[in-house]
Amino acid sequence: MRHPLTRALASAGLNALDVATRLQVDPKTVDRWFNGRIPYPRYRNELSRMTGWAVADLWPDSVPREPQIATDEVRMTYAHRSLVPLDTWRSVFRRANEAIDIVAYSALFLLEDPVILRTLATKAKSGVPIRIALGDVNSPHVAARGTEEQIGDLMAARIRNSLILIKPLQDLPHVEVRLHDTVLYDSIYRADDEALVNIHVHGVPAAHAPVMHLQLHEPDGLTANYMAAIERVWSVATFYAA
Repeated sequence: MRHPLTRALASAGLNALDVATRLQVDPKTVDRWFNGRIPYPRYRNELSRMTGWAVADLWPDSVPREPQIATDEVRMTYAHRSLVPLDTWRSVFRRANEAIDIVAYSALFLLEDPVILRTLATKAKSGVPIRIALGDVNSPHVAARGTEEQIGDLMAARIRNSLILIKPLQDLPHVEVRLHDTVLYDSIYRADDEALVNIHVHGVPAAHAPVMHLQLHEPDGLTANYMAAIERVWSVATFYAA
């Protein structure tokens, strides 16, 4: 698998020589970064600015789990969900060791990724509890969301597609799927003390709505509010058997 830096530079239209020239380093140094060596902090910050990718997404192991300011729980914000690098979604779930929660209407964009499905299966087999709450296709709230996004019955169709994709997961231990009939103000994707929150905006498709990458630090903080919302939705959702 290519290093995230390689993909980030490609998406920004840059190559190794461009980086070496801008940062005034030997091209061989850039090649070593591509092969996994972590650059000095000043170079990490420059590469983040050059590519538009967060340092945490380029080098997850280089970012401390505890920030210097405990109340600052926002790791990154994205104007649109479509701007969140695929590696961010994958790495968040890959880091989970205690719990994974997916609370959305369909989450189809995520569940269509075979790498994420394999990661979820691997985590379940290792004993990580996985809870997936998707919208009830017969829910009036699902219908309303489809109307808001101007896709009509396609919202319910997406949910049915997602249920088919996660069917193999339901045969694994530690995986539970439920259907909910709630008004979702956000789709929430939680892995341990991290959460990616896709904020719903009236009339705007979820792919075009903002996303916050959060890290839990305070029991009454921003992230805790969203994690509490997961529990509320889960408590009223109904068990789904494929």
